[in-house]
Amino acid sequence: MSIESNKLVVDHILVRYGELSTKGKNKNDFIKKLFVNIKNALRAFDKLTYEKSYDRIYIMLNGTDPDEVAVYLRQVFGISSFSYAIKINSELEDMVKTGLEVAKQSQAKTFKIQARRHYKPFPYISDEINRAMASEILKNTDMKVDVHQPQLLLMVEVRQFDTYIMPNKIKGAGGYPVGIGGKAMVMLSGGIDSPVAAYLMMKRGIHVECIHYASPPYTSSQARQKVLDLARIVSRYQGHIRLHIVPFTDIQLAIYKNCDESYAITIMRRMMYRLAERLSEKQNCKAIVNGESIGQVASQTLDSMGAINEVVKIPVIRPCVAMDKLEIIDLATKIDTYETSILPFEDCCTIFTPKNPVTKPTIKKCEKLEGRFDYEALLEEALEKVETVDVYPTKDVDENIF
Repeated sequence: MSIESNKLVVDHILVRYGELSTKGKNKNDFIKKLFVNIKNALRAFDKLTYEKSYDRIYIMLNGTDPDEVAVYLRQVFGISSFSYAIKINSELEDMVKTGLEVAKQSQAKTFKIQARRHYKPFPYISDEINRAMASEILKNTDMKVDVHQPQLLLMVEVRQFDTYIMPNKIKGAGGYPVGIGGKAMVMLSGGIDSPVAAYLMMKRGIHVECIHYASPPYTSSQARQKVLDLARIVSRYQGHIRLHIVPFTDIQLAIYKNCDESYAITIMRRMMYRLAERLSEKQNCKAIVNGESIGQVASQTLDSMGAINEVVKIPVIRPCVAMDKLEIIDLATKIDTYETSILPFEDCCTIFTPKNPVTKPTIKKCEKLEGRFDYEALLEEALEKVETVDVYPTKDVDENIF
């Protein structure tokens, strides 16, 4: 069965946890965070009510279309899977009757019953429930049993007073609830890689803020809007993203005026890291994140990374470091950022790319070149002029600019 409810009269959505089940003593913290994230993701649906237990979260629909809820629920990290559910009394007769109704509406040709007794004193064991429900479906439909790859997997969870009948599982986003692992600053360019890096960090439970370096008039207003649009797309996975836009023109011009052209990208990246670290400290971010992949461009060799990393003390995380370009493109397509990323509006890195960038820079040479101009004053001036925007998944939510 697809994500659509196929006109089933469902009254609940049952949410299953993913990796949370392996977290031992921290499990309660993870569940609480996931519970908050789910409610935030579904805040547009004012009729929903919620309950949570040690192994499930129950969403009571109260007349809300489950298909509309599912679209948002699939983007919440920390969910292993979820199912549309019909809540009935814990009576075998009700299970058999409801199972037949679900089967008739499913349009499936094969099925399997999978019952679980969470309430062990229930007078029928799981196999007896499976057989009773399957017999009724076989008698009253043309469906056949397929225990390996059924078109309809009819799950039954028996509790003390209530039982949940669920047709199939809908795969969740997996990972950890966003925010459980702290906060990091993502260097968000207008390219393909950095939005993917942001997504991967959120999947591991990290709440992200973003920093973008703009160089007007060399970069256009369309390039700025492109970055805002990328932030908006990625913000679906954590509710909103705070984007810091740093004026970078004066710094870049000083680099190209005072430094060897071959070292321009290396020095530029060192300045970007310095800015990202200082903004991270202000925003309580514990790491810098970017979309670098080894060997993809000159500034992404091990020698270059070492020379660039040297200017900061906080961790620099590269989620895409071992991915090739096709793998990154596939993931960008999956999360819906690819088409926006390839729009032909250049960022500061692509506009100022030298013809022959150095691939094995040395720290000593970097420091010598940086000594030719007062970069500290330029960094402080840029930080004073940072524009910060709160970006939300939908444009109808007012953005805070400060």
